[in-house]
Amino acid sequence: MRARSIFIALLLLGSAGAGQAQTQCNGAGLPNPVMFVLQYPVPNDFATIGAVFANHRAGIAGSGRGGDLMVCYPDGTLRNLTAEAGFGTTGFQGAQSIVVRDPAVHWTGQKAVFAMAIGAPTQQYQNPSHYFQLYEVTGLAQGQTASISVVPNQPAQYNNVQPAYLPDDRIVFVSDRPRNGQRHLYPQHDEYESTATPTGLWRLDPASGELILLQHSPSGSFDPLVDRHGRIVFTRWDHLQRDQQAEGTGNYYGNFNWASEAADAPRLDTVEEVFPEPRLNSGNVNGLRFNHFSPWQIRADGTGEETLNHIGRHELHAYFDRSFNDDPSLVEFIAGGTPRPNPNAVLNLTHLAEDPTTPGRYLGVDAPEFGTHGSGHLVAFVATPQMQARDLVIQYLHDRSAHGFYENGNAPAAFSGRYRNPVVLSDGTILAAHTTSASYASNLGTRPAPVPSYRFRIRRLAPAGSGQFAPGAALTDGIERSVSFWDPDVMVTYSGEFWELSPVEVVARERPPLQLEPAPEPPEQQAAAAAGANLESLRQFMRAWNLGLVVVRNATTRDRLDRQQPFNLRVPGGVQTLGNGGRIYDVTDMQMFQADQIRGIGGINNPRPGRRVLAQVMHDPAALRFLPPNPDAPDGSAVIASDGSVAMFVPARRALSWQLTGPQGEAVVRERYWLTLQPGEIRACDGCHGSTPTNQAGQPVAANMPIALRDLLGWFAANGDPLFADDFE
Repeated sequence: MRARSIFIALLLLGSAGAGQAQTQCNGAGLPNPVMFVLQYPVPNDFATIGAVFANHRAGIAGSGRGGDLMVCYPDGTLRNLTAEAGFGTTGFQGAQSIVVRDPAVHWTGQKAVFAMAIGAPTQQYQNPSHYFQLYEVTGLAQGQTASISVVPNQPAQYNNVQPAYLPDDRIVFVSDRPRNGQRHLYPQHDEYESTATPTGLWRLDPASGELILLQHSPSGSFDPLVDRHGRIVFTRWDHLQRDQQAEGTGNYYGNFNWASEAADAPRLDTVEEVFPEPRLNSGNVNGLRFNHFSPWQIRADGTGEETLNHIGRHELHAYFDRSFNDDPSLVEFIAGGTPRPNPNAVLNLTHLAEDPTTPGRYLGVDAPEFGTHGSGHLVAFVATPQMQARDLVIQYLHDRSAHGFYENGNAPAAFSGRYRNPVVLSDGTILAAHTTSASYASNLGTRPAPVPSYRFRIRRLAPAGSGQFAPGAALTDGIERSVSFWDPDVMVTYSGEFWELSPVEVVARERPPLQLEPAPEPPEQQAAAAAGANLESLRQFMRAWNLGLVVVRNATTRDRLDRQQPFNLRVPGGVQTLGNGGRIYDVTDMQMFQADQIRGIGGINNPRPGRRVLAQVMHDPAALRFLPPNPDAPDGSAVIASDGSVAMFVPARRALSWQLTGPQGEAVVRERYWLTLQPGEIRACDGCHGSTPTNQAGQPVAANMPIALRDLLGWFAANGDPLFADDFE
């Protein structure tokens, strides 16, 4: 009997992975257990598992194998949950190997959801497809046995990562499933490097199998969380600009346009684009280069997508240019010369985490887009739902040198390292994955014998005075492993520390409210009443036709800080809003663009799989069917009414953008972001760049009854209202 016990103990030790004899962690003082990920330290940064973007794929070269899901208890016990549940292997990483990521704990504290990919090449030159799928783990308390099961009804043969539980136990997550599920569009390529990217945030009901695209992101969304107010808060890559790989006289990447998103669409020998303006200066138009990672929010049903608290470039960034160079009223944005409370500029806000001790306070990382495995400068800010964007203040939690690159040991004395994956525990303790590496990420060894320049260990942050922090005690003494795998051409062998990433506290939390689309506000209700329309019936019609409704109360209004696009705007014969005595621009129509996945890459004769999004004039059949005639105006446009209002039906669950045009169809003010509506959503705003809270003329948010909505609903009823007619197929 004793021999059998010894055999079982040795068997369990072997299944736990090399280096797993360590059963202790530095948990003393933790208020609750901390779950985290062990990750093979991939040396290179571009489009690999730790990168800022294109980090979602499970290919062996970009994600490695041999890691596990771990938990550290306050008494110092360290458990390997995946090994305990029978997942993973030691030594050579073949068919049973795993890579894990992105744990998120349920409201009860009794289970967690995470992403895991299983398998790797078993022979040289094999390159099988592997995908991250969502799994749940239970048995988290000491004395229990870990059990892991796949989340049912999720998209198969796609990468599903970065999950979080919604208040009703459905799961929001990031996926690279095509927006409409059509495999020939896989993968979607981003707007910068034409690299495979997630398509947005998705919502799954595991029990029923209901799967919904909550928002469509042409360049990707990342790391959703559900905050104490019920908002889904996430990072989105905002890169609405023309294709830099197709500009100029040379087409070195073999770019071309497909005639449509259809699988059998003709390939066109053109790289024509129509929106936004070109990246290079042309005449009086300054080129637009738009590239940053912003904090965003949506409700649990996908409605209300906007930047978090309407925070934008004017509150966060240090510099960007004006749109036209021949109007002296338009100026370059320079943070130091702008009357804003925030003295500390950031470019990217990634790895957002809410402080449970101060709801509405968030930590994040301002990371360079390349070269640091997503690590950078740790910052904090407050954005409660009631706070105005203009009141945002970014707090630097350590020296700004963490955002720079330093070679050959030349980092400044104030450099304390780089951080990623911050989490605030229930007692206010801050944990983060930390590295002392200051240089650009690289492989200091060889491909078969890698030596990664970046090492990440989870550390507590120690107060360093004046709101600053320094790296403190490590959560473990370092966990070493010896693994080998085909990458797939070369046998890679690595022995050393694995990265420690993505700490989360295993604790029960109060469920936040389930945020859903509220009833329309009084101005829109007044317009519907004036047209004799029933808004709930209207919503039912829009859901049936996969449409949303955009309403702008006064398109001539702009935020008071926005002096980079025309802000002296006038509707001929109607309302005007002037910010100074400079040039006045007439605006007559609002033109809508939809995100079509039609840019081919790699050559017209043998293109790479998947396509990049291009902005195309709105041509969705249902949206055009219910677009009132607008003679002599740009295609896909609606007239701006005398009070400045606009109303139009638009396609749902597809990213959209728009511009205000003048009497000759010329672009006057262009939107800078993509936005997605849900079927049946009535999306109303006071202006095209909403007031926060006053506009360029010092006036408050527009509250007029939008004439355009009244007129649209009247036209709609007279031209075949499906609520009263039965001639709609």
